[in-house]
Amino acid sequence: QVRLVQSGGGLVQPGGSLRLSCAASGSISSSAVMGWYRQAPGKQRELVATITSGGNTNYADSVKGRFAVPRDNPKNTVYLQMIRLEPEDTAIYLCNAVLWPNQYWGQGTQVTVSS
Repeated sequence: QVRLVQSGGGLVQPGGSLRLSCAASGSISSSAVMGWYRQAPGKQRELVATITSGGNTNYADSVKGRFAVPRDNPKNTVYLQMIRLEPEDTAIYLCNAVLWPNQYWGQGTQVTVSS
């Protein structure tokens, strides 16, 4: 049984920073692709960023240059470091791990960017 447990998030002012964490437990290999998605009210879930076990990353255009997705393989943990946050970044952020053919999700955490 694989579990993804998220922490972090909350309320931040525009221009501020936040860091989300996602720790994977259970029988998940370090070769899993891990990353983050988000879903804003009334919108579809969208990819934010992913990282492979080898460190190859992929970012949504809207977050390039502002978000980073470092990964600690021995700890099976992935992070989402967010700077210069904008109101449009407000959403529920979900951790994701893919180890084909299986996919796992974290519980979600709210990020609100507002003054």
